[in-house]
Amino acid sequence: MDDEPLVRLRALCTSHPDVTERKSRGEPTWFVRDRTFVTYADHHHDDRVAFWCAAPDGVQASLVESAPDRFFRPPYVGHRGWLGVWLDVPVDWDEITTIVGDAYRAIDQARATRPTGSGPA
Repeated sequence: MDDEPLVRLRALCTSHPDVTERKSRGEPTWFVRDRTFVTYADHHHDDRVAFWCAAPDGVQASLVESAPDRFFRPPYVGHRGWLGVWLDVPVDWDEITTIVGDAYRAIDQARATRPTGSGPA
């Protein structure tokens, strides 16, 4: 099994403040203050490798429509606008960096928008 996608995804997720990793439903999952923002999906419901993540409003529909070979509506959380990203196709890791950053901010908006030095949240 090629662990490179998981290793790279883990590095992106854990580069953000206050992120922890633990297994959730058998898959590596990243949390910001106990709220999930990215879940790895290693053959979770099929024979594909992917991840699911929070996404800003409208992003899921736009990306799935424009590139269904790279993006999908994941089970369980797709109805909430979460985005599925295939990792078993050629991957643009710069784009994935942006997607993971957007997922982090979508879940941790208060911290991400708080001015530096403004005191406790």
